Amino acid sequence: MMYNRESEIVESGLLRPSVSGFTTRHAGDVRKIQIIKDFLKNEDILYKKLVVLEQIHSVNVGSTNIEHLGDVEQIVECDGVVTKETGVCLTVRSADCVPLLFYDPVAGVIGASHQGWRGTVKNMVGRMILAIEKMGGTRQNILMAVGPAIGMCCYSIDRDRYVLFMEEMERFEKLIIRPHGDSYMLNLLRLNYELAREAGVASDHIDYFPFCTSCDKDRFYSFRRHKATGEPFGEMMGYIILP
Repeated sequence: MMYNRESEIVESGLLRPSVSGFTTRHAGDVRKIQIIKDFLKNEDILYKKLVVLEQIHSVNVGSTNIEHLGDVEQIVECDGVVTKETGVCLTVRSADCVPLLFYDPVAGVIGASHQGWRGTVKNMVGRMILAIEKMGGTRQNILMAVGPAIGMCCYSIDRDRYVLFMEEMERFEKLIIRPHGDSYMLNLLRLNYELAREAGVASDHIDYFPFCTSCDKDRFYSFRRHKATGEPFGEMMGYIILP
């Protein structure tokens, strides 16, 4: 994973020849559809339809409707989407939560998903892999990019949430949890990586961005930082298009 200083986009060469990446705060607040359209136009990214998700911190995975008319398709009550349609720009929004992009180059399937702590503890990664397989993909062929998210350095959780995670993810405790006074530091990025590996995605098929959105205020929006400082808030975008 690399940061393109010229375009101010985080990109992974692993997902090529699909067109994909993660925006920074310099692209603007992508909760506004026009901001997304302006970004794609400015980067000369061609698409025939833009797909945006409602994102309700669920593990619901939708698919695009090939008969949908118009240049924007909004999918309600979903935090993940998969498609085999070419020229369709799948997007997910984040500002600390973990954005994931998926590509099976053999089956010609792409996907995008948003994982907060709720989606992570319910294994949204596993749901996405199953959805890709239902479209003809194979987990051994799946390539993944894990975008910018909050790091273990900044993501503290209380005792109640720690117990909740241990009920489902105790096997990963030594990798994802560090005690910190009366609280615990949680590594959502590492947990999503481990869940993908557990599901059968090869380690060399997973690329990730190793910096923290909360720490890096110059490049990224952060919900946690916004709550602590009151600074202006926005969201960033992960996007992928099957050419």
